[in-house]
Amino acid sequence: MNVSEAKLRRFREKVLSYYLSFGRTLPWRTTTDPYKILLSEIMLQQTQVDRVVEFYTRWFARWPTIQDLAKADRTDVLKMWLGLGYNNRAINLHKAVQKISKEYGGDVLAAVKNFKDIPGIGPYTSAAVQIFAKNADIVTVDTNIRRILIHEFNLPDSVSDKELWNLADQCLPKGRSRDWHNALMDYGATLLTARKTGIKPKTTQSTFEGSDRQIRSKILRHVLNAQPATFEELAKVVGVGMERLKKIVQGLVEDDVLFVDNKKFCVTH
Repeated sequence: MNVSEAKLRRFREKVLSYYLSFGRTLPWRTTTDPYKILLSEIMLQQTQVDRVVEFYTRWFARWPTIQDLAKADRTDVLKMWLGLGYNNRAINLHKAVQKISKEYGGDVLAAVKNFKDIPGIGPYTSAAVQIFAKNADIVTVDTNIRRILIHEFNLPDSVSDKELWNLADQCLPKGRSRDWHNALMDYGATLLTARKTGIKPKTTQSTFEGSDRQIRSKILRHVLNAQPATFEELAKVVGVGMERLKKIVQGLVEDDVLFVDNKKFCVTH
């Protein structure tokens, strides 16, 4: 789709003016360190900003460089992540920084450009790291940006990702990619919210209470804070049916969150 330059200019002015007046102050916006930005992007996936701020600050007090994290004990990484949810993100992050440290000499920017080679990194995260670390003149589209474009340009919810990325590219003010994407994030998160616009995300997060995610968290917390446990011991801890528990535990093993050692589940080989 092609949009007139006049309309694009009005849209840019609206978003940037809002950001100038109401932009959020966030710790990862005060750095251009690609490692710190990579961590923030992974933490922010399906997690509220306020919660991430606390974890982000503690993380760098413990592991200030990518080499520090690459050398970290897997158990310590998982313990530090507890409370952020989706613990396979911590596993993938640890694998990613180990690979980046070993094969890319710690060069996060070089690594994310080959994101298909890096665990847990997709097109969005790859672009975001380049944008916020180097002000790269490229675009990325998350659920907030998708909602903004659909609302502001009167697009159908069924618009394709290809069309959205093409439109996002037209909207980009060259040389201001970092500011522009921060502005879009705030415009969507605090003004054009899903509730206000009625535009639903492509995927929705299920309720945590009573979910498999909650059970996974209980299992991991028990194994980390207590000791390796048998299947029967885990059943007593979480109190769910055996068939459901079997599927959940199998998922944890398939995600490399848990390993089996002498019929007990643990977080290291």
